[in-house]
This record gives sequence, structure tokens and C-alpha cells, in this order.
Amino acid sequence: MLQDKISIRRLGHAFALIELLVVVAIIGVLATIAGPIYSDYIDRARSAQAIQDIGAISKSITIYALSNGNQFPDSLKTVGMHTMQDPWGNPYQYLNLSDPKLKGKGQARKDHNLVPINSDFDLYSMGKDGASVSPLTAKASRDDIVRANNGRFIGRAEDY
Repeated sequence: MLQDKISIRRLGHAFALIELLVVVAIIGVLATIAGPIYSDYIDRARSAQAIQDIGAISKSITIYALSNGNQFPDSLKTVGMHTMQDPWGNPYQYLNLSDPKLKGKGQARKDHNLVPINSDFDLYSMGKDGASVSPLTAKASRDDIVRANNGRFIGRAEDY
């Protein structure tokens, strides 16, 4: 009789250990599934914030140009936006394409046909990787948030 009671207690402890292992395994599976989903959500939220920021900066630049005889500013400092950083901690990039100091359109952002995507000014975030090159089709530029078609498009470079 005493032996039966001891066996039942040991069996109860064994079930508790097995139950604990099952719970830990379930938590591990849920964490494995939830991690990438959460990371994707954060990336989409940061992209949305960069799109909003670029829209606001673009409006400030346009207001400046309208107030100054259609002359775009030389830098973001002129419109007080030089300290703004994108959600990944990098400064927003601006290039006045009508600047007479520019030699051709070599620095302008370009589409897959290597045609400049803007005729007034370029404004973009270098995206999550913090790297960018002129053509949007380059690997380093695909995650960039760009302003294109003179402001009619603001979004991810790979979506343009």
C-alpha cells in the first residue's frame, strides 16, 4: 500500500515535468513564429514614418521654392530640416537638381531605364541598410524610401 502511494507521487512529479517541457516547447514554437512577424511589423512602421517625413520635408521645400521665385534650397538646412533623421537613424538625403553646380544628372536618382525619377529635387531615406546608390534597381537602393515623379510617388524604391 505504501509502495503504491510512493509510485503515484513519483508519477505525479513525472507528469509535472513532462507538462513543463511541453509548455516550454509551445512557447519556443510561438516565439519562433512571432519573431519574424514582429520584425516585419516594425519595418513596415518605420517605412510608413519615413514616407510621412519625406512628405513633410517635400512640402517645406515646395513652400520655400514658391516663396523664393521657384528656386529650390541648396540644402535641408535652409528649410530647417537638416537635423531630421529617418527611423533608422540616418539623415534624409536631398539634392537640388536645378543647382547650377551639378555637372549633368549623374547624382540624380534613376529608374530601371537610368532616367532621373525627378526633375526638381531628389529627397530620400537610405532605408534599413543605410546604403544607397543612384539607380533604384541596385541592391543597396531597393529598401530606400524615395520621392519620385516630382512628389507624385513616395514609397519604397522597389515598389516604384
